[in-house]
Amino acid sequence: MLTVHHLGRSQSERIVWLCEELGIDYELRCYKRRMDNKMAPPEYISLHPLGAAPVITDGDLVLGESGAIIEYLVEMHGSGCMTIKPGMPGYTDYLYWLHFANGTFQAQILRMLSLERVDASDNNAPLTMAKERFQLMLSMMEKKLGESDYLAGDTLTAADIMIIFSLTTMRLFKPYDLSQCPNILAYLQRIGERPAYRRAMQKAEPGLTPVLGAESPIIVH
Repeated sequence: MLTVHHLGRSQSERIVWLCEELGIDYELRCYKRRMDNKMAPPEYISLHPLGAAPVITDGDLVLGESGAIIEYLVEMHGSGCMTIKPGMPGYTDYLYWLHFANGTFQAQILRMLSLERVDASDNNAPLTMAKERFQLMLSMMEKKLGESDYLAGDTLTAADIMIIFSLTTMRLFKPYDLSQCPNILAYLQRIGERPAYRRAMQKAEPGLTPVLGAESPIIVH
């Protein structure tokens, strides 16, 4: 039995959403963050050597890392759906945005968050540079989403599954404004209207309103 181990308000929401989009039969186990430091509880940490979300188990298999899990589920349980194959229109866009999501975009958000905790003032030159690069990333995404409904064309793919957490739930931890990004905001509204996304968020994050607007809600402490 495929089991998705979901840590509250974490990147594992992607995996729940993917399973709902693919119609995969899966068991969902939800874990609450610790009250004292908001980190994963011991029972989640024990699942995988890194103790980080997401994690799935499938028979004897224990697999971490969002991108690896998504590729595994698409191929092993989804008959290759939600991908773009070599030679098809949008193939290189699919590859780029699939890997951009965690390799560049999410990493830059975490970099800004870390630098702000050291020194949030305008005197922090590395932070200033990180913010400028982040705005460049948003501009690039804004341009792309002005050309097509989704990152790899007019159909939702696993690349979109990968990016949405960083544009939504991650803003509970590191707020940033999207008011100057109408194409991204329209994209988030399209995502929010998908029945599978709604089901996934209701199952994974009951009581949390998905962060689909321009401004970030109250920071999670």
